[in-house]
Amino acid sequence: MAKTNFQYEKRQRELEKKRKAEEKAKRKLEAKNHPKPEGSEGEVGEPVEAEARETQEQS
Repeated sequence: MAKTNFQYEKRQRELEKKRKAEEKAKRKLEAKNHPKPEGSEGEVGEPVEAEARETQEQS
């Protein structure tokens, strides 16, 4: 039976962690350089409010 190569598996885990950390840092940098507009949060809530108004109008 073949032996498990723990060093290889550990190295793969370390590379995956490093890749994820780099992606996170890149996203963080992009968010810092391109902040979301302040009105973007209101846009998310508008469709819900519109649906509520339509429901009230139909009643």
